[in-house]
Amino acid sequence: MGLLVDGHWQDQWYETRDGRFERQDSKFRNWVTPDGQPGPSGEGGFRAEPGRYHLYVSLACPWAHRTLIMRRLKGLEQMIGVSVTHWLMAEHGWTFEPGPGVVGDPINGARLMHEVYTAADPHYTGRVTVPVLWDRQRRTIVSNESADIVRMLNSAFDAIGATPGDYVPASLLAEIDAVNARVYATVNNGVYRAGFATTQEAYEEAVTGLFDTLDWLEQRLAGQRYLVGDVPTEADIRLFTTLIRFDPVYHGHFKCNLRRIVDYPNLSRFVADVRQWPGVAETIDLDHIKRHYYQSHKTINPTGIVPLGPVA
Repeated sequence: MGLLVDGHWQDQWYETRDGRFERQDSKFRNWVTPDGQPGPSGEGGFRAEPGRYHLYVSLACPWAHRTLIMRRLKGLEQMIGVSVTHWLMAEHGWTFEPGPGVVGDPINGARLMHEVYTAADPHYTGRVTVPVLWDRQRRTIVSNESADIVRMLNSAFDAIGATPGDYVPASLLAEIDAVNARVYATVNNGVYRAGFATTQEAYEEAVTGLFDTLDWLEQRLAGQRYLVGDVPTEADIRLFTTLIRFDPVYHGHFKCNLRRIVDYPNLSRFVADVRQWPGVAETIDLDHIKRHYYQSHKTINPTGIVPLGPVA
């Protein structure tokens, strides 16, 4: 794993400050919109058109997983192609080495994910992450921010045949954003802050915040089926992709072991519910998930041994 510095790859582990993991901000923040007008950030010129865009993902990555779920829920499989990286993220970062479930890159012919970034910007500096939404027409990256990509897929393609359904209704937007903010800071990113912490203080701080929020979510779901309102929303998707990885990976590998998700009746019901949404189960690959975390993070699991459990 590593990053690009002025377009040159460097194999470098994640940075911490005072033992605390700090996630870098995404660098590409343009938006696909129905008419190509600028979105909330970046520049305009990215009009929603069938066949114009391509999605690069890892089946292991929870951030990429949320975009795959939205792509499936909105029926965009024929409009937006997809490439899937190998589960192992080692000295060359994400790759397209052959393996079960890997789908190569028909757009740029990349062998390594960082080649997609330098195809967009030969002097790019930053982490090479997934998901990436690529514009085939302008031959550049639209966005590498999963939260933005999810919202684009939710609405930008509705006028040209996307499956009906609004997972970010305007009437619930403020509440969705509030739930997302807490879940991102303490759960989605919280598991990484625990797993990548390099001091006891930083680890305990992250784990305490994580389980405070899981307890809060358990209570929130005691009287309702979904996180916001009485309909499925983006907030459910963003929580689900972390929870589905929690017991197989984060509980042991990232030392998030105060409790498991199966110990929370309402969160367990929630995970089972979202998993039954049309097409969602097909986006889950536990083999990619477990192999990625246990084999890629040598500073955490030097042997690379992948545990057999938990038994479902």
